[in-house]
Amino acid sequence: MNILFFLKPKSEVAYLYEDYSLRQTLEKIDYYRYSAIPIIDKEGCYIGTLTEGDLLRYIKDKADLDLRKAENISLSSIPRRWYNDPVNVNCDMEDLLLTSMNQNFVPVIDDERTFIGIITRRDIIQYFYNRYKECSEDAEK
Repeated sequence: MNILFFLKPKSEVAYLYEDYSLRQTLEKIDYYRYSAIPIIDKEGCYIGTLTEGDLLRYIKDKADLDLRKAENISLSSIPRRWYNDPVNVNCDMEDLLLTSMNQNFVPVIDDERTFIGIITRRDIIQYFYNRYKECSEDAEK
């Protein structure tokens, strides 16, 4: 099965640019209410994923944080504990499933590492659940 069937294209996904400030990052995550969000560079290449936990740990360590000061803190200076592995647009369903086991979403990139969208773990689980139901129904016949 072609994984593009599951793709939420970049145009429908919130993401951050690596040169965003901490304030821009906080505002975007708050607006979309995401717990994790992809980061790309200005050329559109996937850099990694930022989580709420990454932000909270950074803010905790910088106890004197002021929202005005946050405008001068670059997103690239915030350490990330986790890297959401991307998959290539040409990967198969098995690779997609294995990658999604430890991630809420799977970033999808092309051959030039350009971010083209995400596939949610929910959509992957739904696909395999539907396949399981079909197999169970066939076995009962």
